[in-house]
Amino acid sequence: MEYSMSKEEIRRKLKSNFSVGLSEEEARERLKKYGKNKLEDKKKENIIVKFIKQFNDFMIIILIIASVISGVMAKIDGTGDYIESIIIIAIVVFNAIMGLIQENKAEKSLEALQKMSAPVCKVIRNGKQIIIPGEDVVIGDIIILEARKLCAS
Repeated sequence: MEYSMSKEEIRRKLKSNFSVGLSEEEARERLKKYGKNKLEDKKKENIIVKFIKQFNDFMIIILIIASVISGVMAKIDGTGDYIESIIIIAIVVFNAIMGLIQENKAEKSLEALQKMSAPVCKVIRNGKQIIIPGEDVVIGDIIILEARKLCAS
C-alpha cells in the first residue's frame, strides 16, 4: 500500500535519500540482490519445434490429407503414379522451410530493434544526475521525470 504512505515512510522503507539518491555501491548491491529491471526473456524454441509448428495450419493440413488421398488412390489403382503426392508434399515442406526462414528473420529484426530503442533513465546517484540504462534502475533509485514539449512541423 505504498500509494497511501508519506514521503518519509517511503524513504525509510526503501532506504534511500531524496536529495543524494543511492550510492554506486548500494545500487550495485541492489542490482545483484533484485536483478535487472526487465521482463524475463521468453525461452527460444528449438528450430525443430519451429519447423513442426509450420504445419499447424488448416490449409497445410488439407494439403497433407490431399497428398495422402492421392497416394492411396494411386496405390489402389495400381498405377504407381505418386507424382501428385510427391509434388504436394514437396510444396508443403518448401512452404514450411520458407516460413521458418521468415520467422527467424523477423525474430532477429525484432531483437535488433529492441537493442536500438533501449530505454534510458535519469536518476540521482551519489548526489549527481546521471543517465543509466532502464534495466539498471533499482529499488530506491530517485528517478527524474521530465516533460518534453513536442513541436509539430
